[in-house]
Amino acid sequence: MGHKVYISFKTEDAGYKLEIQKLGFDFVDKSLNEPIDSVDEDYIMRRIREEYLADSTVTVHLIGQYGAEERGEQEQRFIKRELQASLYGGSTKNGILGIVLPEMVSTVYGGQYRCSTCTGRHNQVHINDKTTVREFSYNYYIPNGKCAHTADDRYCMLVTWDDFVADPTAHIEAAFAKRSHPIAAKTRVRP
Repeated sequence: MGHKVYISFKTEDAGYKLEIQKLGFDFVDKSLNEPIDSVDEDYIMRRIREEYLADSTVTVHLIGQYGAEERGEQEQRFIKRELQASLYGGSTKNGILGIVLPEMVSTVYGGQYRCSTCTGRHNQVHINDKTTVREFSYNYYIPNGKCAHTADDRYCMLVTWDDFVADPTAHIEAAFAKRSHPIAAKTRVRP
C-alpha cells in the first residue's frame, strides 16, 4: 500500500487536486474533499489536523499563482497552518512535496546563472514570498551559508506538474524519504 498523502491547496487550484486523485498511483488519499462547515478557524484546523493530517506521511503542496506569502497572513492562513502541522513533531513530521503548477513554471524556474562566489553555474529557482508561503520556502532553502543548495540541503522537495504526473510514485517516495534524512532535524515550523 502506498503512502498516506494530504494535499494542501488553494481553492483556485482545486482542479489540480482532483487530477492528482484521478492519477491512479498507489497512495491513500487523506485530503480534505468537502469544506468543514464552520466559521471557527481554530475548530477547522483542529479537525484537519486530527482527521486528515494526523496519520498522513507526505504533504503535497500545490504551488499556484494564489499561494504566495506576500498575499498576506489572512489569505494564506489555512495552507500555512497545514504546512506547520505537517512539519511539527520529530520523527512524525510529513515529507513535503511542492508541485509547481503549469502557470507558475516560468515564475519559479529562472534558468542558470554564474555564481560570483564559486564561479560555478547554479539553477535559479525562485522559491520565496512571491511564489509560496514561508513554511515551504524556508524549508526548501534552509539557511546553510553555502552559495547554493543541493538536494541534501533541502527538506522540502520540488517538482513541476508535468514531471510529477509522469511518475508520481517516485516523487512521493522521495518526499517520504526526507523524513529520515539528517536535514529533517533542521526544519522550522514557523519561520
